[in-house]
Amino acid sequence: MNERVSMRSVTLASLLLLSACGVSDVATTALTGAKLQAEQAGQGKGVLDKVRADLDAAAKADQERTAAAESEK
Repeated sequence: MNERVSMRSVTLASLLLLSACGVSDVATTALTGAKLQAEQAGQGKGVLDKVRADLDAAAKADQERTAAAESEK
């Protein structure tokens, strides 16, 4: 169950990264890294906690970029 939730989180983070930057090379690299992190999450709780923190940081960064872009309009 946790692995399924992690994959959903990884997919969501990947989509956020893809929509935030729009550069396919960066998105492909991020997706590959996220998939590797998701596989490692199944190997231990410590790794799972790190993945969650990274995803939260990515979502926060995306929100900040969006807010900054909107304030520039």
